[in-house]
Amino acid sequence: MKFLDQAKIYVRGGDGGGGVIAFRREKFIEYGGPDGGDGGDGGDVIAVAVEGLNTLIDYRYQQHFRAPAGRPGEGSNRSGAGGQDTILKLPVGTEILEDDNETVVADLTKPGQRVVLAEGGEGGLGNARFKSSTNRAPRKATPGTPGAERWLWLRLKLIADAGLVGQPNAGKSTFLASVTAAKPKIADYPFTTLSPHLGVVRVHGEEFVLADIPGLIEGAHEGRGLGTRFLGHVERCSVLLHLVDGTEEDPVAAYKTIRKELKAYGHKLDKKPEIVALNKADAVDEATFEKRRAALAKAARKSVLAISGIARQGVDEALGKVLTQVQRARRARQEAEAGVTAEAASG
Repeated sequence: MKFLDQAKIYVRGGDGGGGVIAFRREKFIEYGGPDGGDGGDGGDVIAVAVEGLNTLIDYRYQQHFRAPAGRPGEGSNRSGAGGQDTILKLPVGTEILEDDNETVVADLTKPGQRVVLAEGGEGGLGNARFKSSTNRAPRKATPGTPGAERWLWLRLKLIADAGLVGQPNAGKSTFLASVTAAKPKIADYPFTTLSPHLGVVRVHGEEFVLADIPGLIEGAHEGRGLGTRFLGHVERCSVLLHLVDGTEEDPVAAYKTIRKELKAYGHKLDKKPEIVALNKADAVDEATFEKRRAALAKAARKSVLAISGIARQGVDEALGKVLTQVQRARRARQEAEAGVTAEAASG
């Protein structure tokens, strides 16, 4: 299935059905009277987060969604049927934004989460509603109101515990393939990864989701290369595993380029816990590799792991450090949710 993480859609609620003008006419009943029923309400357009989806590709080929209108009322005080709701199934992690692509309407982060995108119109009133002591035979009914309409952007941000970041050819796809069952495309040229990949890592008896974010280049936050769209997928990660190509002559420059892009993008990406690893340890002689590793550690101001995705050298140590940060983030979320629940109960 092709990956698509952004789509623009048009939604419109169903129009309300009109009320009717009708009068009761029955044999042997001398005085009839108004009995026009109300129109039915139009259907809503509702977005629902569902599990099992990981792309917005369905919304590339169908972009317009209109809920059915309500039925008009009928005589004998019969109300019209309401229009059925139109349900849009979206992947968990989808952010819904206004037409300006900035104002957030909803953020679907949990399965089953629902939000009304366009409300249906209200049904009109039949003439039976206007009967009064001074107006026994009203010839008045109201039409239904139109449904709400709007253009919206759908933006999918992967929900992963940890994200792999680095420049093209840093070895991210190889690393992901070696530690999970994911099968990303791997080759030796820039922009090998054209879309993010997710894999489940099992380490020390626990699991976490690892995302391979497409390679970033200088100017990614301004729209160069693939980075401007895919940096958004890093937002939900609780820890970053920053891979640097150990065969690079200047790994420090490569590291600083990615850090600069994370900071320039915003959303506090540069503040996330980061584990730095110099990759491809098996492809460089030990003395050269250690020299580059020491320089990178000095620039990053933290210890740098020596790993090789292909040879699985240092991989378990790196995953263990990632798991520690993931567990820390999970505990923080649980404590925050418990605090909110307790506050709501006391209130």
